[in-house]
Amino acid sequence: MSEVAQPKITRADIEAKFRQIQGDVETGVESGRDIGKVAAIAGTILALGVVYFMGRRHGRKKRTIVEIKRV
Repeated sequence: MSEVAQPKITRADIEAKFRQIQGDVETGVESGRDIGKVAAIAGTILALGVVYFMGRRHGRKKRTIVEIKRV
């Protein structure tokens, strides 16, 4: 069997790979933040819609009106 000489790993190789990995992670974090913002905005709009429609329903309920007249 012939052995293939593998190149030595230098400090510069390790630093370059670390920077590449760090860049990928930062990109993922940025996209995660964008998704979080969209989800927060959608949740807020949904909550406001629910409150609005429940308030309309509450306002439309029939109520008994009692009048007191003095004779």
